Amino acid sequence: MKNFNALSEQEILALAISLEEEDERVYADFAEGLRHDFPGSATVFEGMRVEESGHRRRLIELYRQKFGEHIPLIRRQDVKGFVQRRPVWLVKPLGLDAVRKQASAMEVETRRFYETAAVRAQDAGIRQLLDDLAQEERTHEYRAQELSQQKLRPEVKEDEDQARRRLFVLQIVQPGLAGLMDGSVSTLAPVFAAALATRNSWDAFLVGMAASVGAGISMGFAEALSDDGSLTGRGHPWVRGVICGAMTSLGGVGHTLPLLVPNFRAAMTIAFFVVLVELAIITWIRHRYMDTPIVSAATQVALGGALVFITGVLIGSS
Repeated sequence: MKNFNALSEQEILALAISLEEEDERVYADFAEGLRHDFPGSATVFEGMRVEESGHRRRLIELYRQKFGEHIPLIRRQDVKGFVQRRPVWLVKPLGLDAVRKQASAMEVETRRFYETAAVRAQDAGIRQLLDDLAQEERTHEYRAQELSQQKLRPEVKEDEDQARRRLFVLQIVQPGLAGLMDGSVSTLAPVFAAALATRNSWDAFLVGMAASVGAGISMGFAEALSDDGSLTGRGHPWVRGVICGAMTSLGGVGHTLPLLVPNFRAAMTIAFFVVLVELAIITWIRHRYMDTPIVSAATQVALGGALVFITGVLIGSS
């Protein structure tokens, strides 16, 4: 992947064309998926699709004037700083609330891209077009947010501020959840393997602390280096890294601390129940903030935790 700041003006325009093409297709999928149950909202998304098509044509015309006929294929996944999107065809049937959230997030990301790109542009014509498109994407963002008030049924309306919630999820919940899941699950095997192999609470405690702190450092650096946040609005990378690393260590330390209890059987029993609490917390967070059905979230988390726990028990007992 290439850093956004390393892109030339030609590459920025090519990337913008690719983004508009993708957004146009996504809005077409939204309109088609909502047409049966929410025809009014489908019409709104169809209009947004037409506008994205107009953006693409304006970008292509300017690119042709500046750089010729050949447009290199530069996609969002080729450049650092973009949030990975789940394909629309994987989330059918579409819910209006979920579609509105994704559309609003798309427009925030695209607007930030145009604003950042306009600042870097040296050519007056390119900068003007990018500024204009940033303002038009802002209109799309407001329109997507207004769908909650105009089109949603009362029983599925949300009272909280969507923009603030979206930023909170991007900047805090996602890195924190990733760290908590990694720390709570990945450290199960070494902690319980060491405990069953040595039958000594203190030795197992040292192994658990080493695994938890080491995993926290590793996950913290991985999160900080994965995305600089310049386009996605996910916040400062080192803040996300600290959150992710701290939650990773916390997830491992939680079921390691009970091993300070001198009685081995009591320590293992307490640690086991702490693991259940950790998995329940992860399940709740995924359901509350990541829109994962509670049964699906519980099944996935329990399955992952059980597999790692069994692995630790088998290795420690061998």
